[in-house]
Amino acid sequence: MSDLERYYRVLELEPGATLEEVNQAYKDLVFVWHPDRIPKDNLRLQQKAQDKLKAINEAREKLRSLKTKPQTTHNSPPPQPEKPSQTTHQQPRQNSDLSGKDYSRANLSNKDLSGRNLSYANLSGANLSDTFMHKVNLRGANLSEANLFRANLLLADLREANLRAANLIGADLSGADLRGADLTGARIRSGERLLVKLVGTNLAGAIMPDGSIYQ
Repeated sequence: MSDLERYYRVLELEPGATLEEVNQAYKDLVFVWHPDRIPKDNLRLQQKAQDKLKAINEAREKLRSLKTKPQTTHNSPPPQPEKPSQTTHQQPRQNSDLSGKDYSRANLSNKDLSGRNLSYANLSGANLSDTFMHKVNLRGANLSEANLFRANLLLADLREANLRAANLIGADLSGADLRGADLTGARIRSGERLLVKLVGTNLAGAIMPDGSIYQ
């Protein structure tokens, strides 16, 4: 089995699946295998979940990199004549550098912004519900009053980000870097119940919703 075939199999897809199908399969599998869903005392399943996520991340990154390459720089191998026709149907490659852009009050719900550079962008009041932002760079970004309901921010860079009064209910911030971020007034609880995933999150120096500094 070739590496390409293995990546498709890891994501439970048929060879030649579209980029949209790859992204959706990735979201579904991360949801299923997230360690937060595994009992903490079951070390065997915890390890299995970690291994699964590693393989899923690798497969998605490799396929995404392949499918977003401009056709002019990619020589299709003879055994896969269908690849050029697939490439012509892909959307034009989107610019990953969106630093400093103004998206205030924009509706970005359900968008895939994974890996994008949105450092110091203005996203105040933006609708980012159910948005996929794996490894997104939001350092210094203004997310005040943004709706991040169920947003996927796995491994996101949120250092010094302004999250004042943001809605973080249901958001997944596992592995994210929130050092120095301002979460004053952010919604993270329903009553006494914490409704944000913070597994492995770095909160050093962050201003918490109640105004205290996280030590």
